[in-house]
Amino acid sequence: MQLVDIGLNLTHPSFAHDREALLTRAYQAGVCQLVLTGTSVADSEQALTLCRQLDETGERLFATAGVHPHDAREWTPGSARQLRDLLQEERIRAVGECGLDFNRDLSPRTQQEKALEEQLALAVELGKPVFLHERDASQRLAEILRHYRDSLTAAVVHCFTGDRQALFAYLDLDLHIGITGWICDERRGSHLHPLVRDIPAGRLMLESDAPYLLPRTLRPKPKSGHNEPAFLPEVLREVASHRGESEEALAGHSTTCARRFFTLPEISAR
Repeated sequence: MQLVDIGLNLTHPSFAHDREALLTRAYQAGVCQLVLTGTSVADSEQALTLCRQLDETGERLFATAGVHPHDAREWTPGSARQLRDLLQEERIRAVGECGLDFNRDLSPRTQQEKALEEQLALAVELGKPVFLHERDASQRLAEILRHYRDSLTAAVVHCFTGDRQALFAYLDLDLHIGITGWICDERRGSHLHPLVRDIPAGRLMLESDAPYLLPRTLRPKPKSGHNEPAFLPEVLREVASHRGESEEALAGHSTTCARRFFTLPEISAR
């Protein structure tokens, strides 16, 4: 089986001394392609650099470029110019991580919405898909997306943790859905168990969101306590179980979906 991890925070400081080994473990676990998440201009630039340094083939590592809602208070006209330049790089495959976070509200909501709308406009201009973040803001996010959806190539709500109403609102907008190890958390993720059945094949993708969201069902657990892409098969196992399909079938259609969404190349198994 081949898997694609559509959300890896490889720029995170906890990975600074272990990136090559981490990728080796991922490849050995069948995670053959990974999309590095950019959460600020500087972070997106670093993600691009890591793609070039750690994957000379140009087949395995790709990235997004965007400004996370937590950092929306730092958004300026210069941010848009810098992102536009980054988004024209061959390894950068999507706009984001961008969106709304009304849970932590680390940036004022008006600034979150402004940064999101300007990034959606960039996605429309450049013909790029969008990698979206949403917490406690599904209704407002859907309202904003409706104004852009017909002009966007595609968009994925990454690390979906919402309820049935939010899921169907996103599906009605023809959005893709990213599922993480949140579904493996019996304390807060069990509501996702019946919902993943409702995500059509061709709209569902898998992600680690490492180093966050270590699957709580994983055995044995790593001593570091950090999640990593090599554990994505545990998310696959959990999602497949609740969808009532084989792991092979889920790996097949989620990988095909991710490659189509991010325009990733086919690669030979190694």
